[in-house]
Amino acid sequence: MTRILSEFAYGDGPRTGCWWDETCNLPQFGPLDGSQSCDVTIVGGGFTGVSAALHLARAGTSVVLLEAQGIGWGASGRNGGFCCLGGAKVSDAKLESRFGRRGRLEWRHTEKAAVDLVAALIDELHIDVDRHSPGEALMAHRARDMATFEDEAKAVIENYGVTPTLVPQDQLAAHGMAGPFHGAMITPIGFGLNPRKYLAGLVQAALAAGVQFHGNSPVTAIEGNWIKTDRATIKSDRIILATNGYSSEDLPGWMRARYMPTQSTVLVTRPLTDRELNDQGWTTDVMAYDTRNLLHYFRLLPDRRFLIGMRGGLLSSQRADTQSRARVAENFRCMFPAWAGVEITNSWSGLVCLTRDQLPFVGSVPGHPALLAGFAYHGNGVAMGTLCGQILADLAIGKVPACYPDAMRVPAARFPFGGLRRAIMPPVYAAFYLRDLGF
Repeated sequence: MTRILSEFAYGDGPRTGCWWDETCNLPQFGPLDGSQSCDVTIVGGGFTGVSAALHLARAGTSVVLLEAQGIGWGASGRNGGFCCLGGAKVSDAKLESRFGRRGRLEWRHTEKAAVDLVAALIDELHIDVDRHSPGEALMAHRARDMATFEDEAKAVIENYGVTPTLVPQDQLAAHGMAGPFHGAMITPIGFGLNPRKYLAGLVQAALAAGVQFHGNSPVTAIEGNWIKTDRATIKSDRIILATNGYSSEDLPGWMRARYMPTQSTVLVTRPLTDRELNDQGWTTDVMAYDTRNLLHYFRLLPDRRFLIGMRGGLLSSQRADTQSRARVAENFRCMFPAWAGVEITNSWSGLVCLTRDQLPFVGSVPGHPALLAGFAYHGNGVAMGTLCGQILADLAIGKVPACYPDAMRVPAARFPFGGLRRAIMPPVYAAFYLRDLGF
C-alpha cells in the first residue's frame, strides 16, 4: 500500500484527544480470516462504507465490510459533526458552465437530499445523536463578504428552495452571535450532531440487517473480483472502495493522484457557564462557519462545550500536528476573547479529501468492471458520505439511484506531479491566507 503522507498521518497520533471517543463506544470487530465469498465487499468503515453496507443488506445483498483500523477510525469518527449542505467546492458559475442550469440545480438538490437522508435515518433508527441547530450560519469575515450575502441569499432560494435570514452586524448580538463578524446569513438546512453516535447507530442497524464487519483488515491487493488482506482472500461480484482521504495510490492504481488529502484540526472546550456565554455574547446553538478560504467552523454543543475547527494543515508529523492544534487554539482565543482563559480539554486532527475538479466522484472505476468508488466530500462528509453510500449500494445491484447528478459521475481528474502533488498546496494555501487577511 502506497500513500502520499508520512506514516504519522495514518497512525493514532492525530486522533489522540478526540472528544467523540469519550462520548460513546463503537463495536470492535476482529479481522477476516481465511477465504470467503459474498455479493459485495466494501473497503472502508466510515459514513460511505457503512451507509452502503446498510442499504445493500436491506436490499437482500450479502455484504462484507473491511476496515484497516476500527470502524469510524478515520474522518467519520473525528469530524466536526456538521450535517450540512456541501460536498463540493465548485461555484454555481462553474457548475453551470460544465453541466448547464439543470445540472447545477440537480447537484444543489442532491446536497439537500443528503441532509434529508441523514435526518430520515436518525428518525427511523431512533439514534440519539445530540442533534441541535435549525440550519447553519455563514459568518462574514470581512465587510465586503456581508455585501455579497443578498445575492447569495437569492442563489440559496433558487438552489435549495428555502429563504435564508440575513443578520446585519448590529443585530448579531441580539441573535447570540457576537464576535469579530460583519454579519451572518442563516440557511435553514442542516443540523449539528455527534458523528460517532450517528455512525454507531448505522453500524447497529447494518449488523441487524446481516452485514459482516471486520476491523484490523487492511487490504493489500484488489485484483478483478478478488480482495486480499494479510490473513484472508474474499471474492465478490462487486467491490466498493470507500476510503476517501485515507485512500492509497495503488489500491487500485487508478486512484493515483486523483485525490488530495488535507488536514482539518478540531478542539473542544470544557462546558461553559451561562455567565461565560453571556460575557462573550455567543449563546446560539446554530452551527456556523466563516467566509475565510481557510475557514473556521464552530458550534456550541448541547452540553455547552464549544467546538471549533480549522482547515489548512499541510504537513504530516507530530511537530506539525502540535503546531496545527496550537494555531486553532490561538485563533479560538482571538475570535472569542472572553473565553481566552477557558480550558481546552480536547483537540485532534484528521484528513479531508479534495479533487482537482472540486467535485466528489461516485461511480464505476474506469478499467475495473467490478469496482465502484466514492470519495472527496471536501470536508462535508456527514451528509454527502451517507448519500454517496446509498448511491453506491444502488449502483452495485443495478438499481437507478434517486439522486445521482452528472456532477458526481465524471471520474476525478489527476492532480499534477503525481506523488509529489502536495507540493502545489503551500502556495495555494499561502494565497488563501493572504486573501483572508484582505490582500
